[in-house]
Amino acid sequence: MTKRKKTKIAAMGDIHTKITDQGILRNTFEQASEEADVLIICGDLTDTGDEEEAKILGEQLNALKIPVIGVLGNHDFEKGRQRIIKQILSEHGMLILDGESAVIENVGFAGTKGFGGGFDQYMLSIFGEDMMKQYVHEVVQESLQLDRALTRLEQEFPELPKVAILHYAPIKETIEGEPEQIFPFLGSTHLVEPLVRRQVAAAFHGHAHSGKLYGHTTTKIPVYNVALPVLRKELANAPYLIVEV
Repeated sequence: MTKRKKTKIAAMGDIHTKITDQGILRNTFEQASEEADVLIICGDLTDTGDEEEAKILGEQLNALKIPVIGVLGNHDFEKGRQRIIKQILSEHGMLILDGESAVIENVGFAGTKGFGGGFDQYMLSIFGEDMMKQYVHEVVQESLQLDRALTRLEQEFPELPKVAILHYAPIKETIEGEPEQIFPFLGSTHLVEPLVRRQVAAAFHGHAHSGKLYGHTTTKIPVYNVALPVLRKELANAPYLIVEV
């Protein structure tokens, strides 16, 4: 049996493209094309959820010579133009997952934005006022979406490793460094359940700019916080993390 060649993934998130950012990531994308097989971007592709920001990013994505895949983040939803942003970026070759899956370079990717809700014994439950129930229901739905996407990969491509792409954090360890008061808004343990159930090879997220680069689930699945400020802090200003899967 032929041994499978490992895939090099370049991962980044929270690039927060502004109108004034013309060309700022072009060199980064050219470099990633030389060093990796695929690029993933974990949300907050734009700074204020504006389609003009998406166009600025899209023009720079043209510099890539490798596939690019990712998810939207909370900033991309700010103006309610997330569908337009997704369309613009797809026209420039970026595949944005929202509860979907795809196989690229012999790796199965499943992605969704995720949502907040808190962690472990402090995870919010569906109890109390309707607004609180709706808040928790949102992350439960995001978790189910991710699980369904991973299940499809498991059924259709059982021989391939699976990677999860999120914006919100699935574990507490990678957001440590942020104020504890905002932990419930940075992710949820609900999101870790599909990762463990479907035995993913790795998971990537962003959102927590003051968090930590690396953590793992209780079952030792690696989880990476690739928010750009975290990469700059922990990887000597590197614009992305490379992980082999």
